[in-house]
Formats: sequence, C-alpha cells, structure tokens
Amino acid sequence: MNVHSQLTHTLEARYYTDPAHFEREKSGLLARTWQFAGHACLLEKPGDYFTVEIAGESIVCLKDREGVVRAYYNVCQHRAHQLVQGEGNTRLLVCPYHSWTYELTGGLRSGPNVKSMPGFDRTKICLTSVRIEDFCGFLFVNLDPDAKPMDDWFPNVREELASFVPNIDRLRPLEWVEIEENCNWKVSVENYSECYHCPINHPTFATGVIKPETYDIQPQGYCLRHTTECQNLERMTYDIDLNSNEHAGDYSSWFLWPLFSFQVYPGNILNTYHWRPVDVDHVVVWRGWYTVDGVDSEVIRRLAVQDRSTTVEEDIYLVESVHKGLHSRGYKPGPLVLDPACGVNSEHSVKALQDWMREV
Repeated sequence: MNVHSQLTHTLEARYYTDPAHFEREKSGLLARTWQFAGHACLLEKPGDYFTVEIAGESIVCLKDREGVVRAYYNVCQHRAHQLVQGEGNTRLLVCPYHSWTYELTGGLRSGPNVKSMPGFDRTKICLTSVRIEDFCGFLFVNLDPDAKPMDDWFPNVREELASFVPNIDRLRPLEWVEIEENCNWKVSVENYSECYHCPINHPTFATGVIKPETYDIQPQGYCLRHTTECQNLERMTYDIDLNSNEHAGDYSSWFLWPLFSFQVYPGNILNTYHWRPVDVDHVVVWRGWYTVDGVDSEVIRRLAVQDRSTTVEEDIYLVESVHKGLHSRGYKPGPLVLDPACGVNSEHSVKALQDWMREV
C-alpha cells in the first residue's frame, strides 16, 4: 500500500489560476455566502444609502423611512440602468435614465407617461431584494434568497464577539488600510487561516502578541476560530486595563468564510480584514480599525501603522510568491500537514477551507 497516496493533498493549482474557475465562483460560491457590505454607521439616518459590488453585482444598501435596513440589486426594472452610485441620503430612488422612481421599500412610485399604457399596474413592479443582516454593527449581504441566517452559518460568534469587545455596537471605523495583493483571493485567505508560517515569518506578531506554541484554529460552523495565549502583556506597546473585563488580556480571531475576519487584540481592540476579489490574479484586502463612537486614538492609529509595516508587509511577500509558484509547471500539490493534536504546526484549518472551496 502506498502510504503517501493516502495523505490529504492541497488543491490543484487550477483552483487559484484558472479564470474560468474564478467566474464560476462569482456565480456560485461567492453568490451564496455571506459577504461584508459595509459598517452600519453608513446607514445611521433614514434615507442613507451606499453601494457595494458583491460577486460581480452592484448592490445598494439603505435605511428606509421606518428605520428598516434593506438591500436591493442596484438596477432599474425598466431598462436596466443602475439607480445610484457611491453613498448619500435620499427620499426616493430615482433612475437617472428615464426618471422611474422607487420608494425606499422597493416599490415603483412613478414613471413618466406610464399611465398611458393600458393595463399598467405599478404595484407589480418592485426592485429585487437582497438578503441583508446586521452582525454586531457590520452589515452582510447574501445573494442567495434561501440562505440560512448568519447565526446558523457562524454559531456562537455573535455572543463571543460581544464578550471580547463589550462596546462592539458602539464602535465606528477610525482607520481603513487598503492592501493590494497580486494573488488569488484564496491564497491570501489560506495564508491568514494558518499560523504554521508565523514563527518563521512574523517575528513581531510571534514575539510581541501571541505565544505560537499555544496557537490553534478550529472550525465553528463556517467560521475558523483562532485562539492563543498572549505574550507578556507588559511588553505591549500600549496600556491595558486587565481589570476592565474578563477578556481584556486576550487575543482571538473569527474568520467568517469566505471573505471576512474579526480580530481582537489585548485591550479589547477590534480590527477586521475583508477581502475583495478583483480577478483571478488580484485581491484587495481592507484592514479596519475601530474605536468607541469613532473617537480619535493615537494608540489605534499607531497599531495600524505598525501592523501595515510588519505582519501585512510580510504576508504580501508570502502570498505573491505562492501565487507565482502556482503558475509553475514544476508544482504538484503537496500533502497538508495534519497533526491529530492540531496546534500551530498543523494545517487542519487549511483543509477545512479547501473543503469549503470545493463547494463551488
């Protein structure tokens, strides 16, 4: 018996390099999973709206006059012109092509000369809704109308986040850091979702924040939960009140498949990753940093700069090198290191990801 053939091997390169596969992901995997749209602070007042592209579709998210948050495909039901661009505030959605006008609840209100058509019934025309959920102040959409709620996809995550970040509902973005990576989005997500490479490649993170030997990642529904013990907190570059709450001295991370992660540093400091696939060879990663009520914080801004110049910069080199290697004729999928005891030197989290990746 060939023991080597029974090992679990990583995905074939085509999953990361084939443009046709990427197009299948846009109409399949990325269209039926929960995707981050924007922070809820963008929709504070009735009439507030913003647009976002998800799986190749333009989506408009808004708050209606009753305070209900809604999402629609950003397309007029008349002749398919996009309704709005960017973000703003409006009483009605007016198509710039022929002025067909929609209520914020989606129904058609009026259109020039439509009453001249015998049998025309405006109540039969409505914008196409998209599923949207507020998850701890972060808005997610799903293009699958039959998708299960986020709490089913990511069990216990909402409650865990609330315990690690007691004021999460009051947080507002303070800093956005845009990172362009020349790689397939799955290469970047896989790199984020294992710490097998951390002791070698992330000296600041591995010696200043976490204890790599205690690092572990476990599936939790379609979430990968990162846990670890922290280094000596007295060596942190900012003050931490360990008596403020039970998780003040802890680090943890919740990766929500396929393109978002909540990450909490000691001191209950929330930061996020969200990935925006551009094409088969490019992805933009956004790092978000938050404070209560959006109050300015030199500590948070300094952390964002430090993170960008260390861990992020180190990861850019890694993922771009991997993506180049995936295009090599000399590459054959290698075995994943699956330690039954799990831990930092095991790639069982990558196996979970790759199982989900096959669900195209």
